[in-house]
Amino acid sequence: METLNKLMSAEIMNGKTLSDLLTLQFLASAAGSVLGAVAILLVGWFLSAWAQRRIVWLSKKNRHLDDMLFEFLASIARYFIMGFTILFVLNTFGVQTTSVVAIIGAAGLAIGLALQGTLSNVAAGVMLILFRPIKIGDFVEVAGMMGTVKEISLNFTEMADLSNVQVIVPNAKVWGNIITNYSTNTIRRAEWKFGVGYGANLKEAETIIRETIMADERAHTSPEPFIQVTNLGDSSVDFLVRVWCDASVYFAFRADMTRNVKEALDAGGIDIPFPTRTMIQAK
Repeated sequence: METLNKLMSAEIMNGKTLSDLLTLQFLASAAGSVLGAVAILLVGWFLSAWAQRRIVWLSKKNRHLDDMLFEFLASIARYFIMGFTILFVLNTFGVQTTSVVAIIGAAGLAIGLALQGTLSNVAAGVMLILFRPIKIGDFVEVAGMMGTVKEISLNFTEMADLSNVQVIVPNAKVWGNIITNYSTNTIRRAEWKFGVGYGANLKEAETIIRETIMADERAHTSPEPFIQVTNLGDSSVDFLVRVWCDASVYFAFRADMTRNVKEALDAGGIDIPFPTRTMIQAK
């Protein structure tokens, strides 16, 4: 009996003994705090989910808004609301939230120092999503890789290279390097260099090159094509040719015209020189 009395009179929490904690008043107060905490959690959960859906809905409603950016903002909004909800719940139980915030801040600093590389990728991912130098579906060259952008997440950018092989590039490498986006502009300028022999009729050669390229429907007449002699090489007179075309057909157009012009020059009797070497056999 004496042991039970000592147990009941022992201090448990905030100067209260076990006998104080077992009173109906205290139990009712504790039950009220639990019910209040549950209610706050439910309200916070509902508000966070509603805010997330609302922000995503805004991007779906307007086609000019970027879905990925608004999905990212929606997630941030949901976590922000849930964070405040948890602080309110702790405050309901009498926990000093200022000390909790300080502890979270210190823990965040320690985690940040330990995960500098990962956080730099996240920071770069945020910048990519906000400023949108590249978008899903763009054909780009970045960090020494060329391919089509498939996904941009907070940590990495996924691309499919020219062989349709998956390439994962950390966002810090993307944001910290020169980005060449071939999909931004709808038209591109194709360029070739064709060499003809010094004995060739340059006027005739220029006419053949111009008619062959401009006869293709992919060649644009405006801006004006550029076809001029720009170099006198060791064994050839070099024509520089620049013609505009749609960006979507650039590679095929450039490859086709390389072959077509060569065949047209051959058919027109225009000599295309190539390096030769005379071997003298020692006696």
